Amino acid sequence: MIKFTEEHEWLLVDGDTVTVGITDYAQKALGDVVFVELPEVGASFGKDEDAAVVESVKAASDVFAPISGEIMDVNGALEDDPSLVNSAAMDAGWFFKMKASDMSEMDAMMDETGYNDFVAGLE
Repeated sequence: MIKFTEEHEWLLVDGDTVTVGITDYAQKALGDVVFVELPEVGASFGKDEDAAVVESVKAASDVFAPISGEIMDVNGALEDDPSLVNSAAMDAGWFFKMKASDMSEMDAMMDETGYNDFVAGLE
């Protein structure tokens, strides 16, 4: 199952493990990504807390923890090649994996159709 936030993050849900990244829409808006700062494995975040930073030639932006939980893994490949966010935002460009502490926090998030409609309304 995949969910989306209004902050242009995607969540791939596998049991209580959630992989988080930014959407294609977000990476296109940012432009060429030149740096990614990832959270520490073991760190805990509440829903909507700043968890990571992505910097591009245009701007720096926070990546929020879309749910409450603990960081289980980070995508170290982004530190060596932050452009993965541009080339594969919804795949190899993922940021971190979290163990969700409250799955119900995703209930109000959008599915892919809802997110596409949301983005269409922004253009």
